[in-house]
Amino acid sequence: MRPQPPATTPAVVTSSPSDGSGGPGESAGPAGSAGQWGLAVAVGLLLAAVGLRPVLAEQFARPAVANWATIFVAIAVQAMPFLALGVVVSGAIAAFVPPSLVGRLMPRRAVVAVPAAALAGAALPGCECGSIPVARRLMSRGVAPSAALTFLLAAPAINPVVLVSTAVAFPGQPVMVLARFLAGSGTAVLVGLLWAGLGDDRLLARAMRAEPESGSSRLAVFAATARGDLLSAGGFLVIGAAAAATLQTAVPRDAVDAFASSPVLAVLALAALAVLLSICSEADAFVAAGLRQFSLTARLVFLVVGPMVDLKLVALHAGTFGRRFALRFAPLTLVCAIAVGSLVGWWLL
Repeated sequence: MRPQPPATTPAVVTSSPSDGSGGPGESAGPAGSAGQWGLAVAVGLLLAAVGLRPVLAEQFARPAVANWATIFVAIAVQAMPFLALGVVVSGAIAAFVPPSLVGRLMPRRAVVAVPAAALAGAALPGCECGSIPVARRLMSRGVAPSAALTFLLAAPAINPVVLVSTAVAFPGQPVMVLARFLAGSGTAVLVGLLWAGLGDDRLLARAMRAEPESGSSRLAVFAATARGDLLSAGGFLVIGAAAAATLQTAVPRDAVDAFASSPVLAVLALAALAVLLSICSEADAFVAAGLRQFSLTARLVFLVVGPMVDLKLVALHAGTFGRRFALRFAPLTLVCAIAVGSLVGWWLL
């Protein structure tokens, strides 16, 4: 009898790069590559600015361009400290707060677990990109999918860093902070309850599979998470600040006023803008504050929609949980965010 070859077990694969759920130790290559590309782009832009200095100086002498630059720099400079704080806190939570702790404290019944998950999200600051792998790990540890999804929506929308940045962006208007908290938490709870009653948990089977822990040190997890969040969120902040400055200077005021003067069009326009810009929640309040032509209610909808459903999040949801899930979850979240944000804005603002 010929001896059988020994059974071989493949190396542990925690997740594919596309699902976004692996620990930093599992994706050191992409993270390092992203950091190198980010550094290369920054150096390239710096060299271009130095080489084109005479041309840029001439352009910035024009009033319109100078006004655009003033608005852009004001938004970016105001938002950067909160973005940096959010990145540090997000990295610390990823490194030192195990998802199993949240899972152990979560009630089992969805009616109770969903509001509890929203409160847990409010207490644990983190950007929207960082909340996705945490939600996946919660599901893999037995937390109800409706509660994990509520946490996913609430953590970036109503955490303390976001609320403080909103207070700074809207000085003398504490009601805006209250409105953002109520609208964000209300949307997260509503989506969670709707998913508990009507959602199909089979779409989340991939996320609910138990996954092995990363072997990376806590310091490595912190550094990789903070670096990834900064590279992602910083780029979108620049895009958002540039878009707000362009809206203020380049777009004809009559065109902006046509949307801003209609309550319905204003809400829909800023909801669409939030989806397209994909700004980090720690910085979006400063962009919203710059959209002065629009009502506070429309800007509140902008702040509620952005951290919960935008282009980058839809892509991350599809990669982490599956395309079929993303095609159902994104429209549900968008409709709920617009409805709850408009209702809270009508009530308080």
